[in-house]
Amino acid sequence: MKIAVAQINTTVGDFAGNAARIRAAVDAARAAGAQLVVTPEMALSGYPPEDLLFRNDFCDQCEDELLELAAYAPDLAVVVGHPHREGRIRYNAASVLRGGRIEAIYFKQHLPNYNVFDEKRYFATGNRPCVFEAGGRRIALTICEDLWFPQSATQAKAAGAELLLSINASPYHRNKLAQRYEVMGARVKEAGLPLLYVHWVGGQDELVFDGASFGFSADGTLGYQGESFREAVDIVEFAGERLTGPIAPPLTEEETIYRALETGLRDYVGKNRFPGVLVGLSGGIDSALVAAICADALGPERVHAVMMPSDYTAAMSVEDAREMARLMGIDYREIAIRPVFEAFRAQLAPSFAGRAEDATEENLQARARGTLLMALSNKFGWMVVSTGNKSEMATGYATLYGDMAGGFALIKDVVKTLVYRLSWWRNTRGRVIPQRVIDRAPSAELRPGQTDQDSLPPYELLDAVVERYMERDMDPEAIMGLGYDAEAVRRVVHLIRVNEYKRRQAPPGVRITPRGFGKDWRYPITSGFRPKV
Repeated sequence: MKIAVAQINTTVGDFAGNAARIRAAVDAARAAGAQLVVTPEMALSGYPPEDLLFRNDFCDQCEDELLELAAYAPDLAVVVGHPHREGRIRYNAASVLRGGRIEAIYFKQHLPNYNVFDEKRYFATGNRPCVFEAGGRRIALTICEDLWFPQSATQAKAAGAELLLSINASPYHRNKLAQRYEVMGARVKEAGLPLLYVHWVGGQDELVFDGASFGFSADGTLGYQGESFREAVDIVEFAGERLTGPIAPPLTEEETIYRALETGLRDYVGKNRFPGVLVGLSGGIDSALVAAICADALGPERVHAVMMPSDYTAAMSVEDAREMARLMGIDYREIAIRPVFEAFRAQLAPSFAGRAEDATEENLQARARGTLLMALSNKFGWMVVSTGNKSEMATGYATLYGDMAGGFALIKDVVKTLVYRLSWWRNTRGRVIPQRVIDRAPSAELRPGQTDQDSLPPYELLDAVVERYMERDMDPEAIMGLGYDAEAVRRVVHLIRVNEYKRRQAPPGVRITPRGFGKDWRYPITSGFRPKV
């Protein structure tokens, strides 16, 4: 039999638009002679709907659209993921549509409630398998987390299944595909059944979903691999115990992450209907990478850059910003901040009398820039994309209401060392970042001769500590035991702890690690806890 894998990009709450995408997939499946069409988890509502699920009208609109879809494909079996309401109870569900009706419905049995997931907040737990027939074969329907546990596969086999079908909305992070291979491969081995993993693709706020649907034959060999971060309707053949279909070539880690960032930005801008984006282009590596991703994701005609030099801005920074704008083909302008900065200082002079200049004056420059960016945003409707990276978000090396201002923090989950790797990789596709931007020491350029390492440990060390303390929950003493400098570890941990108030006010940004500063980082601002260091 032929199965159509509808790896589609839907939008939370856009029931009509999502249904149109599903109908298009049904049309493609019908043209290819498929007997079964499979859409991802919660495809009809988008994922995650969060507290919209508490609204009866949200669930009711979804049900109305589901019934219309059932009437659209009387000749095919179509699996559609959606929320299902029964009185005050909600389920994460999937329905088998056929013959103009809902033939079967399955309720997810394992509800994740960790990292970015809150499914126990919304859904009740199912307790029954769902095995349906299509093309003369018996297929067990499961949803995402179900097959991360062996019971669901065992249950499906006992119910007579010949194929494990898993529909998913599994947020991307680095090395996630390898993790899925490992777990799904174990289920195939345990049950002795082939497995088809159908996955959502696209961005939803800070989450990004990578597609990369795949299929294992019963002997554990990979018979189908969909593309990462690309919508598609792939046709997979199911014969005997084998699944066969297209095999997308593997991507390097840099290209995978870059595609994730492109996808997250493109969908945030597109689904929220911004006409374009605005980037403060400083001549440094962070804003260079952000501008490049924006141009690649949206097209250069929708990207606007502004260089805002001060008295401390090096001539090479202005030169490099101009050159990058030319190479990327993006709109570019320059607005000097000296008059704004001097006006601030003049107004504050009586209050600051007798006090030496310090970080206050540095932050005033950043806030002058933030004000100019937001003014341009208000006037033209462009969304400001801030340029702070994860290393800066972790340590608070950013100015609240200054360089943190904006609607989307594109690289807030990308540590500085990875910023360099991605910039180098992007230049292999065609040079858009001058080499001296990559080579020069990073600097905020808010005082004479300033470099980042005046205030922070070397980024190689800083990023290693951030990963271990923040992403892996290692205690400081264990990190020191790995050979990292004790004083640097103490300093980084202290900075992470005292800068939570800043991160709470940062814009959302694409999550690309197992733990980002967002939905899966929920530390209190006010806390008396002090890690032992």
